Amino acid sequence: MHDRNPLLPGLRVCRTVSLAGAAFACTLFAVETRFWQQYEAADYEKATLKGLSLQSDGRLSLAPVFQEILDSSTAHLWAVAEDSKGNIYIGGGAPGSNNARLIQVDVAGKSKTLVELAGLEIHAIAVDRGDRVYAATSPDGKVYRISGSGNAEVFYDPKAKYIWAMAFNSRGELFVATGDRGEIHKVSVSGQGSLFFQSEETHARSLAIDLAGNLIVGTEPGGLVLRVSAAGEGFVLYQSSKREVTSVAVSREGLLYAAAVGSKQPLAAPPPPPPAAAPGAAPPAGGTATITVTRTQPAPVPATLAPAPSISGGSEIWRIDKDGSPRRVWSHGQEIVYAIGFDAKGRVLVGTGNRGRIYRLEDERLYTTLVSSASTQITAFLASRRGPVYAATANVGKLFRLGPELEKEGTIESEVFDAGAFSYWGRARWDGKEAGGAVSIETRSGNLDRPHKNWSDWSSVAMNSRAGRTSSPAARFLQYRLKLGASPGGASPEISLVEMAYLTRNAAPAVEEIETTPANYRFPAPSTALASSQTLTLPPMGQRRRSGATNLDGSGSSMNYAKGHIGARWRASDENGDTLVFKVEIRGLGETQWKLLKDNVKERHLSWDSTAFADGEYQIRVTASDSPGNAPAQALSASLESDPFLIDNTAPQITGLAANAEQGRVVVRWKARDTRSVIEKAEYSVNGGEWLLAPPVSRLADSLELDYALTLERAGSGEMTIAVRVTDEFENQAVDKVTLR
Repeated sequence: MHDRNPLLPGLRVCRTVSLAGAAFACTLFAVETRFWQQYEAADYEKATLKGLSLQSDGRLSLAPVFQEILDSSTAHLWAVAEDSKGNIYIGGGAPGSNNARLIQVDVAGKSKTLVELAGLEIHAIAVDRGDRVYAATSPDGKVYRISGSGNAEVFYDPKAKYIWAMAFNSRGELFVATGDRGEIHKVSVSGQGSLFFQSEETHARSLAIDLAGNLIVGTEPGGLVLRVSAAGEGFVLYQSSKREVTSVAVSREGLLYAAAVGSKQPLAAPPPPPPAAAPGAAPPAGGTATITVTRTQPAPVPATLAPAPSISGGSEIWRIDKDGSPRRVWSHGQEIVYAIGFDAKGRVLVGTGNRGRIYRLEDERLYTTLVSSASTQITAFLASRRGPVYAATANVGKLFRLGPELEKEGTIESEVFDAGAFSYWGRARWDGKEAGGAVSIETRSGNLDRPHKNWSDWSSVAMNSRAGRTSSPAARFLQYRLKLGASPGGASPEISLVEMAYLTRNAAPAVEEIETTPANYRFPAPSTALASSQTLTLPPMGQRRRSGATNLDGSGSSMNYAKGHIGARWRASDENGDTLVFKVEIRGLGETQWKLLKDNVKERHLSWDSTAFADGEYQIRVTASDSPGNAPAQALSASLESDPFLIDNTAPQITGLAANAEQGRVVVRWKARDTRSVIEKAEYSVNGGEWLLAPPVSRLADSLELDYALTLERAGSGEMTIAVRVTDEFENQAVDKVTLR
């Protein structure tokens, strides 16, 4: 169990699990007090959290304030930036639109569309030292410079299909990351630009500048993290197993963080080489050679920027230390990371889709799910000079403020807990740190597997310190609502455990089926090793033994051969999961009193020596009791009677045995008869030889009385002794002989 929650000896604890989608996840062993506990992050997978954050070790606390600042009425917002005055600029667009929008939110929170630019979307925004705003459009992207009044002019055209990211260095030079040729362009303050770095990737997908002025570039489809020096020399810092590096960021300490997503696809065949340049062709102005590639169609847009992202393989975040060593610090099998940012304390923030979540990395082991947005993707972060962190979203495009203050109140509404049977609810308890705040619990119960108007109302638990007794009525299902309130100083309580005590009402056991076993076999003692010979394996309950089979489906029960024994097995269950013991009784048909065979049977089978009983038809009665796990006054029992079965220990009779010589041969005749069971087979032996099968005159061994006639060759003129042996279906045998002289 969890190191924060050592279990007391003897306690049986039920916990909810979400992998199988079932709340009732433990095996019960008696009607005793049990505890529904939640203390791991997976326990809250189906809970509803409002205003609360959930740490990966299962701790709950108040979430940062997540306030909507802007609803852009645009499908996607991809980029956000801030000028020195505190004005915020957000860029985005929508599929099918002819104009990309740049929106300004001033320091007073008022928003306006500053400019609409030709293109589908804005994927990158940068602000220079003079507070001039630059926005890059895609596809067939251009970089525009926009004045405070909203006038836009083309500042630079990289002649690229896409522009994914932009960043200014300390000298005011603008770097532009593009696709679909994976180029980085450098643009001077005057707008003169040229190719600065040519990657071997399709897309230079993300871009940042480290503390030394180097470019940090993330690529697609190779999933590379590159460092490009001021001289334009590239070096691969890390090659991810993922396809696309969607975001790179540099911390205040100079650590690099890179988010990589998606499974890599098999490499496609390289495109044919470009045609040779025409004789006498001169390089373009600017003095930097360009690379011309002829394509029949553009490379596809990265999957994370498609209108409806569908990416397999999940995400990883890697930290690259100052010495260049990489370390994976976070991963998720389903989430898609779109953005990496930092809060005011320098902690890493992770923006994901497609559930609109923001995570915060606490250390290399722990992370916190801070908030969830109604928008599907968290696409960009901005750490404002004024303290808050802003987050842009897509599907639908909105701008949110994240903190720095915490919510004043938050709640968690649990999933519905299924006790498995009608139950009485006891003490509710929480564990953790109160931190000067307030913690309260409410519960409600019902007998429908989902909350409904016919459930009980929410009722408060009167808490004495951290525990109190619930007043919800007895029922099968329970739900709790936990509320956290901040301290006067804004600190949050921390919840590490929520526990609900309950007692399931005892239900009577049930004996569902009884099946008698073949005669002359008995069940071995538990420690007895079965020999490979003379054993019988019974089929599962309800499946009859096939005629002549001695070793059937191994999922049944094995028996040892024991002449004269007979047995029975039964199926029994208990709604509470209680341990059961059984009493087995027997009586003959026509008798009125049951006689005890054996009491306190712990197994679900019994065999006994039938030779102590007269031949005839009998029934057994099996009574199941849950007394081992219940007080005598609460213990319950139930019984079932078997169908009639036969006990037959009397051998059949052989009559009329005679041998006559007829036409040089010997004819042997006899009659076999049994009063209760079918004659199963007859055999003969001549002068002590091996036993040979003798078929009845009717050919079928199917009756209580059968006639037999054998014609044998006579060897010589001496005495001839013929023995016959008859066996009934209970393996009782009779033997007789006749001598022909």
